[in-house]
Amino acid sequence: MNVRDAAVTTLLKIGQGGAFSTISVHQMLEKRAISKADVGLYTELVYGTLSRELTLDYILEPFLTKQKKLDPFMRPLLRMSVYQLFYLDRIPDHAVINEAVEIAKTRGKPHIAKVVNGVLRNVLRTGKPDFSAIPSTVDRISIETSHPVWLVKRWMELFGEEETWKMCRLNNEPAPVTVRVNRTRTDRQEAIVLLEEQGVIAKPAHAAPDGLEIVSGSVQQTDLLERGYLSLQDESSMLVAAALGAQSTDRVLDSCAAPGGKAMHIAEGLATGSLIALDLHPHKVKLLEKQATRLGLHNVQAEALDARQAGTRFEAASFDRILVDAPCSGLGVIRRKPDIKWTKRPEDLTQLPVIQRQILEAVLPLVKPDGTFVYSTCTMDPLENEQQTEFILSQGFVFDETFKTRMPEAVQSLIGERAELKLLPTSLGTDGFYIAAFKKMNETTG
Repeated sequence: MNVRDAAVTTLLKIGQGGAFSTISVHQMLEKRAISKADVGLYTELVYGTLSRELTLDYILEPFLTKQKKLDPFMRPLLRMSVYQLFYLDRIPDHAVINEAVEIAKTRGKPHIAKVVNGVLRNVLRTGKPDFSAIPSTVDRISIETSHPVWLVKRWMELFGEEETWKMCRLNNEPAPVTVRVNRTRTDRQEAIVLLEEQGVIAKPAHAAPDGLEIVSGSVQQTDLLERGYLSLQDESSMLVAAALGAQSTDRVLDSCAAPGGKAMHIAEGLATGSLIALDLHPHKVKLLEKQATRLGLHNVQAEALDARQAGTRFEAASFDRILVDAPCSGLGVIRRKPDIKWTKRPEDLTQLPVIQRQILEAVLPLVKPDGTFVYSTCTMDPLENEQQTEFILSQGFVFDETFKTRMPEAVQSLIGERAELKLLPTSLGTDGFYIAAFKKMNETTG
């Protein structure tokens, strides 16, 4: 399949059917309809176009005023083409336009190809707009960096104008590819050598002791994921296992475990201990089981259960350590999943905390006295983070004073007096993330 035609197909699927970008891209690559040489361009076209969607529409709008109705494939095709014209230097302009016209010919009627040709030539002739002419700062950040106005306003309130600019710009850059080393099978140095033998160059990750950053090559093209030596995971997510600090004999609960990165990382550190991994959806439980098998872990028990019902399944004070990696807005992972910008709404920031609170109410009683509890999300909003932390502190828990000492040195300076770590995407170049660690007070000792 032509790589640009494949990208249009994927963008159309995401735009019309509400499919997740990561799943849609994975499904297209699984079909092996695109040559290995074109995989990089395909993913760049899909994620780049999605990420710049608002900007691309702003550029296109003056040239579409005469078009009463566009065929469904035309908007993603035009967006993708403008993205190449203005944001990908390595593709000649004439090649971009010619490819778009050919795709239009095969997908639509002859006059559609003429429209596509005319619009793109006019866009190219006019050039990229002067975004500095947009009078409102919020509107300018929104249009220039392609983020919804409500989110720009929210971040400006929380983090200020300069930090908002930085985060929004960073969200449009490709995220680093990082993998976690399965210490039950290898170590970082050996994994670097094994990757190099298969044409992939990697280096130790900046913050996570079990992490590697892929410098060049495709780790997916090696056999190290399949053999259970490595797992794809962002560095920020790798910090959760250290935050929990599970001992080798502990009984651990991960109450919202899928897709399983954090759960498996914790389980890799358990010798005679055990980990129960819950997820609401049975098909995701199968994914958890598949992960455990791939990694050679026999101490993981995956169950389909709504975490809000955990109190009906498990006895009170029955776990040494519990993780709630709560369902959240995901606003810290926009760089990896740009469609989040367009699917999330302001009301999510009030609705999701209700679910988070219900999970906490069900799970907190399951922690043993003196046991450890960790709360984490892949977002930076206080409504989903600090507000929930205050609730946890009101339920017989205190901040874990040892949290900072067991976290990697690279993040210790970001941890204040409270046992919590908030990473903005700009802090270390990782996903935006929040982690807080607590100890359950022992009533007999106070």
